[in-house]
Amino acid sequence: MSKDLDKRVKSHIDKLFAGITESRQLRDLKEELAINIKEKIADYKGKGLDEEQAFQEAVISMGDLSELAEEMRKYGQGPAASPFPSHPTARISTAGIVAGVLLILFGIFTVLILYFMRSDAVSVTGAGIFIVAGGVLLTYGVLARETRKKYGMKPVRAALYALSVGLILFSIFTGITSRFATGEMYIAVGSVMVFSLAGVGLFLLLALTETDRRKQY
Repeated sequence: MSKDLDKRVKSHIDKLFAGITESRQLRDLKEELAINIKEKIADYKGKGLDEEQAFQEAVISMGDLSELAEEMRKYGQGPAASPFPSHPTARISTAGIVAGVLLILFGIFTVLILYFMRSDAVSVTGAGIFIVAGGVLLTYGVLARETRKKYGMKPVRAALYALSVGLILFSIFTGITSRFATGEMYIAVGSVMVFSLAGVGLFLLLALTETDRRKQY
């Protein structure tokens, strides 16, 4: 689908819900409608219609959405339309940020304590697993958190980002740990390679398919 048509679909949906208070629910609804319209356009184009005809037919096939828009308008005027709704995801996001930061700090302090206690290198670097876990939780918490300018990322997508960061951090952790445990550099490089390739690949896939979460004022 061309960028112009993509923008046209977005513009059409924005006009349908013009003047309605922005909320997470409205954003999700718009995304769902956009996906449905694009799928219908693709179907009509597959039947031989040109892009303009396919767009018109797709819009018609969606039916009258005025009642849906009115429902969202009423919802937007209610207490649930607060810019920062009390939502389970918001609470999980906050908990993730707090727990992530605390785990990272705990990991750093534990590494320092073991180092100054002159513990063996494997024990010192092994404590770094807390930093890895903290990085995963912090990543999820930050991405899932809603701000004044951006909506929070959907939980599943935020979790996948957290997984990608976790794999990258874990690759560094295993590389350092295996280096001290075995004394062989090639084992350390192999450990880093396996987990980092998976983490970087997942991160790039998510980043290249990222949607705009900015709020419109």
